[in-house]
Amino acid sequence: MPVVVAVLAAGCSAAVDPGDVGLLPAITPGEVQELLAGSTEPVVLNVWASWCIPCRSEAPLLREAQASFGGEIRFVGISVRDSQRSARSFLNEFGLDSFEQFFDRDGVVPGTLGGRGVPHKFFFAPGGELLELHFGVIDERTLALNLDELLRRGS
Repeated sequence: MPVVVAVLAAGCSAAVDPGDVGLLPAITPGEVQELLAGSTEPVVLNVWASWCIPCRSEAPLLREAQASFGGEIRFVGISVRDSQRSARSFLNEFGLDSFEQFFDRDGVVPGTLGGRGVPHKFFFAPGGELLELHFGVIDERTLALNLDELLRRGS
């Protein structure tokens, strides 16, 4: 059994090249509040980390949602408690570099918004009103319901 665990651990830690993904700008709780308050579009704020297995499983769904609704909904990601290289590699691996992405090395921002751990998604109306907070992996149905509500509120 220890051999299996070692193989799984090695598979999860395989390095992916960050490719052309540049350094993620650091963001503070105050800057997040300004971003949300100043947004004329609804916002999906995804809090994630490269070492988070559930974050990896939902990444393709979020990528597809952004590809479909990115013109009407603002998708923002915040990498927490991570390294720049690992976060950038994650974005390259899953094609999430089209999101606005930020870096919160110490993981302070989510707590100021009412979240803990990873992953979780915040759904904000234009101007920053929190409509929904989803803890854990999001499924397609739940994401679709929240996106519909954002579109309704954004129009």
